[in-house]
Amino acid sequence: MISHYVKKVSLEIFEGLATPKALAAAMLLKSGEWDQLANLEADPSMYLSAEAYWRDASASALLRKYEPLPTSYDRKAVAEGLFISNEGSCFRANRRLYPIIEDLSNPLCNSGLHSFFRRARKNIADLLGPCPDLIEGRFGPGSTFSDRGVSTTIPDKMSNEPAFTPDAWPFLVPWSGTLWASACCDIGKVPKSVPGNRFMTVPKDATKFRGIAVEPSINVFYQLAYGKVIRTRLRRWGINLNDGQDIHRHLAGESSRRGHLATLDLKNASDTISRNLVKLLLPHNWFSVLDSLRSKKTFFKGAYHLLEKFSSMGNGFTFELETLIFLGLISAITGVDRIGDDVFAFGDDLILPVSYSEDVIAMLAFCGLETNKKKSFSSGLFRESCGGDFFNGVAVRPYYLKKDPEQPADRIGLANGIRRSSQGDIGRWLSLRDGWYECLSGIPTDIRALRGPSDLGDIVIHDERSRWKYTWRHSIRHIKCYKPRPRLTVRWDRFAPSVTLASAVYGSSWTNGYVLPRNPDLEYHIGTVPFS
Repeated sequence: MISHYVKKVSLEIFEGLATPKALAAAMLLKSGEWDQLANLEADPSMYLSAEAYWRDASASALLRKYEPLPTSYDRKAVAEGLFISNEGSCFRANRRLYPIIEDLSNPLCNSGLHSFFRRARKNIADLLGPCPDLIEGRFGPGSTFSDRGVSTTIPDKMSNEPAFTPDAWPFLVPWSGTLWASACCDIGKVPKSVPGNRFMTVPKDATKFRGIAVEPSINVFYQLAYGKVIRTRLRRWGINLNDGQDIHRHLAGESSRRGHLATLDLKNASDTISRNLVKLLLPHNWFSVLDSLRSKKTFFKGAYHLLEKFSSMGNGFTFELETLIFLGLISAITGVDRIGDDVFAFGDDLILPVSYSEDVIAMLAFCGLETNKKKSFSSGLFRESCGGDFFNGVAVRPYYLKKDPEQPADRIGLANGIRRSSQGDIGRWLSLRDGWYECLSGIPTDIRALRGPSDLGDIVIHDERSRWKYTWRHSIRHIKCYKPRPRLTVRWDRFAPSVTLASAVYGSSWTNGYVLPRNPDLEYHIGTVPFS
């Protein structure tokens, strides 16, 4: 249920925005029409100015991703339904692409379709380069098939039973020489073969959850490693996935003003890349390695199901692989020399010249990939990519409240998010100011006084310089703030020495004899941080 505090802040924001859509949002909130509120939208093609769109988008988006919003949707069932429908889409794509795989080996097949896929496959081979024979595995932050608890620290993973899929058995040979394998031998853990990964859901918005898959630990150990190789190879072509979001946001802003680039987004991209599409496009050695590491079955609703997709979110190389696939397909239309110039991909966020957008959308549809029409833009004054929304060069990204701000730290984050969405524009700020004050009223007085610069993030309330709270020590300014520290509960000495050694080598974090888990519970205190 929506909290009284969130309701008061939201109503103040809606009143300050003062548009018909904001009034509609306020009425829906007051009357408890949660489904209509969650589905409220602002279509940028219907607006003539950035200011008008920003106001309506801010009203529509505020509670759309608010997890406690009590809509009537069975969010888990929606995610399960998408899993089934996406598998159906992949089945149809596999059936459609299978004859092409067979025909490409025949040099007499020279239709336009075959020529296109030959170009795409060559471009991907150039992007990838040779497939490494030996590679050092990596640990990631997420949970694995054998992790049943909430902790996902490296020593916890190493202390669980390692798992692998049947086709990944060749990787047991290099794995047996790792410190992880030595630790497993020391504590009596033997690798176990499992049929595949496990389906689970995570929150997405107020109407649906997102489906992901939890992979066997040895599989994901090497999936992450090959994902890193692909990421490194793409960087040589101007596709920097480490800073890709900033690059895409800059290009979206520029193209919203100039209109020369289209920004495309796909529906359920990772879950609709079919097996045969990857087999069709990747060099044989690369396909063989990635195919042996992927899970070919998913445990879903009490049984294992053979997958039509190649990999899902949760697989360690899915993000890099889908970026590669899209670049290869698009470059077969635009030319490979445009990659990193005016053709970019960051997962399923695509940027390309407007003149090619219709051909690319049609080509993706043939490959079984559906363009999200609500989030794809090739005309008009609006562009969106990687969390950056721009209307004629002006940033218009609204603020999304995602979780209930129960604690002071969460309410500081809400206040800063509201202020940040004004983008420093005085008119926007005046519209949001009463909501911002209402947000601050729910923060204890001593914490409410902790004002500081936005550079410090959500450990201070962002405010004008004249209201910063600081002291000088040794000619260095120290800003008063609400400092977090992890609540440490797991000591290193609970693990075997071999596990401790291996975890340290693989990059596990620790402090004062305690393991530092991923997303630890935090406790806060008022303190200071230096700020020049």
